[in-house]
Amino acid sequence: MAAPEEQELSQAQTEKLLQFQDLTGLESMDQCRRTLEQHNWNIEAAVQDRLNEQEGVPSVFNPPPSRPLQVNTADHRVYSYIVSRTQPSGLLGWSYYLIMLPFRFTYYTLLDIFRFALSFIRPDPRGRVTDPVGDVVSFIHNFEEKYGRSHPVFYQGTYSQALNDAKRELRFLLVYLHGDDHQDTDEFCRNTLCTEEVLTFINTRMLFWACSTSKPEGYRVSQALRENVYPFLAVIVLKDRKMTVVGRLEGLIQPEDLINQLNFILEANQPFLTSERLEREERNQTQVLRQQQDEAYLESLRADQEKERRKRAEQEQRRQEEELARQSVLAEERRRRTLEEEKERKSECLPPEPPLDDPDAVKIVFKLPNDSRVERRFLFTQSLTVIHDFLFSLKETPEKFQIVMNYPRRILPCLPTEDQPNPPTLKEAGLSRSEVLFVQDLTDD
Repeated sequence: MAAPEEQELSQAQTEKLLQFQDLTGLESMDQCRRTLEQHNWNIEAAVQDRLNEQEGVPSVFNPPPSRPLQVNTADHRVYSYIVSRTQPSGLLGWSYYLIMLPFRFTYYTLLDIFRFALSFIRPDPRGRVTDPVGDVVSFIHNFEEKYGRSHPVFYQGTYSQALNDAKRELRFLLVYLHGDDHQDTDEFCRNTLCTEEVLTFINTRMLFWACSTSKPEGYRVSQALRENVYPFLAVIVLKDRKMTVVGRLEGLIQPEDLINQLNFILEANQPFLTSERLEREERNQTQVLRQQQDEAYLESLRADQEKERRKRAEQEQRRQEEELARQSVLAEERRRRTLEEEKERKSECLPPEPPLDDPDAVKIVFKLPNDSRVERRFLFTQSLTVIHDFLFSLKETPEKFQIVMNYPRRILPCLPTEDQPNPPTLKEAGLSRSEVLFVQDLTDD
């Protein structure tokens, strides 16, 4: 049988789906949708539920409709204090009670029958929580309009948020469920809840969350805490790593009695908060110690990495210097070899030395930079380039040099230039039959 098609999402639901996926990091879009549907598309509750699951702590938010809120109400050690209504006294009191009894019985019976029949026609609208924060804010506004602003500080958020803050801050949470139609509600609010001593006690000792059971959010909490009598107060605290109901106060209670009962519940359960606080401090210290160890390790690792980096850099620098020196040696060797080959080539290309009795012969004595002397004969008709090539072919001659005459002192133009591409002959240069020429070293220049 084919699986039923999923209902198409509205634009608001699609935005919540994408926001939930972004906040939780879940990759499966189907899982994100199932989680939001389980929480009636309450993204706040769904995100907190997901975070609690990751921490291994039961959720305090709205779970699937098949199970109540994750607040431990099954602890048999819960302190319960129920105030019974004052019994009538005297003949007049009993007479009034007996006269009104059948009317009250008939009224409440007909009211229950009407509500039961109405549930078949129109489901209870309180069953769907669509705006939990709005429900709480609306209740606070109505409360202040009716009873004034002198009251304990209401937690302006959802029940789930109040639970989460109480858990995070390790504080007691006092929950008040307001029954609009109950006969003792007005008296409790005016003469007990709003008295100076009660509001001072509550404001200094715990968080205070309240909502009307006529609102979906209040009705949802009512289903979870299962109150029997109004007015209803519940004290919730983190116990054994769960948000647990540790005290229930039901019925019309007087200010002094309320303070005494709350004080008794707080003192009895304070050790749980103290223990949890010590555990958190120990976990924090362990975390700080681990963080310090991690930081020390990272610092040591960074120092080792920096040391290794510097070592590699020094090795690379040495390698480059060695390579540069090697390349320099090779270049010098190539240059020297090229120079020797050029000297040999020049030597092989030199014209033969003319005989001593040749009338055109010129005897030249060369004084080299190392103070040695070289003598050779040339012809008047030969270019000064021949003299330069001869000297260049000698091993004692520097790589770069120029030939200088002393009287008059001048430099012989032995190499071609732009102005004189063909150097002059010995005769044109004015040399006599016997000359002394000086070889000047230009290598350093």
